[in-house]
Amino acid sequence: MTTPPVTAPAAAVPAATGTRGARAAWIMLASGWSANQFSALLGAYRSHLGLTESTVTGLFAVYVVGLIPALLVAGPLADRRGRRRVALAALALNVLSTLLLMVGGAWGGAWLLLPGRFLTGVSAGALLAAGSAWIKELSGSPRRSGLFVSAGFATGGLVAALIAQWAPWPMVTGYVPHVVLGAAAGWLALAAPETGGSVPVHGSEAAHDHNGHRFRGTVLPLAPWVFTAPTIGFVTLPSTLHTGLILTGVATAVVPGTGLLTARRARSTPTAGLLVVAAGTATAAVAAATGSEPLALLAAIVLGAGYGLALAHGLTRTAALAPPHQLARWTARFWTAAYLGMFTPYVLTLLGHITTTPVLLGGVTLLALAHAGFSSYQAQRLARRRTP
Repeated sequence: MTTPPVTAPAAAVPAATGTRGARAAWIMLASGWSANQFSALLGAYRSHLGLTESTVTGLFAVYVVGLIPALLVAGPLADRRGRRRVALAALALNVLSTLLLMVGGAWGGAWLLLPGRFLTGVSAGALLAAGSAWIKELSGSPRRSGLFVSAGFATGGLVAALIAQWAPWPMVTGYVPHVVLGAAAGWLALAAPETGGSVPVHGSEAAHDHNGHRFRGTVLPLAPWVFTAPTIGFVTLPSTLHTGLILTGVATAVVPGTGLLTARRARSTPTAGLLVVAAGTATAAVAAATGSEPLALLAAIVLGAGYGLALAHGLTRTAALAPPHQLARWTARFWTAAYLGMFTPYVLTLLGHITTTPVLLGGVTLLALAHAGFSSYQAQRLARRRTP
């Protein structure tokens, strides 16, 4: 029986080195920074521009509206045309989106925030799809891109919040560090070689189908929890408790910061990640019910750990299951499913007209526990199949 053609790199992929991967990985730091710098300024937009809660939360969600189509387009494009050129073009767009947000803040033009935020999502999606595959192939580590994105999430929000608290024109100056970081990251990444581009060879369709089934059955269902956890920690809770800029910035840093530390060392399973997320959402429900800021901070830490466990498992399993010639598009699918979780604050806001936030967070806890139970059942069934 003749096996169908698949693809492999057209040119030899450079040997994975830590130096090359680290130079390119700074673009992922810029991507994560651009996402969370806006989150830390939500309070400033409410007070200075008089935006309503639903408008601010909607602007937060517009990021995902731009990100998901970009992921789905940029993944296959990076597999065909090469990771480097797609990633660098996306980085340039990422910096441009921040400049638009700065102009919107300077002119008090809320209408400029919408395209700025949308383009931030588009550029971040392309960076995640192409950059994650590029960095994995350069460094040999499937987690490195996730670690740098998490570092960007952690530092971008905190720095923006500190600037907004003490510097003049917070909705302008809060974005300056990202412009500098984006330019520096682009300069560093220019020295990293290309790793993509493909030509037909022969491979095993059965193996690809088997891996695809496992990817769709175990990795993709877990993915939305990756960002459900942190957005509850640094969007829903600060908004519910009406915290100030500093505590919001701390939460924006603590959640991904804890995730960064967890993802770097832990060997996660889907069940472990979901149980930690459930513990975090349960703590968040109590914090929302009592109005306790210390308890909200504890919830942010636990939710960050759940985020790190889910992200580490998802990226590692995606890299293990994906055919090498389709690494970017499979990575894009994982990130696409993961970012669906960023709609969580918006959904909770809409449902807040029906019931209270503590009750809604309790419902999220039950969902996480149910998913953890199902994942444990899947793992046990797979283990029985492997046992002779």
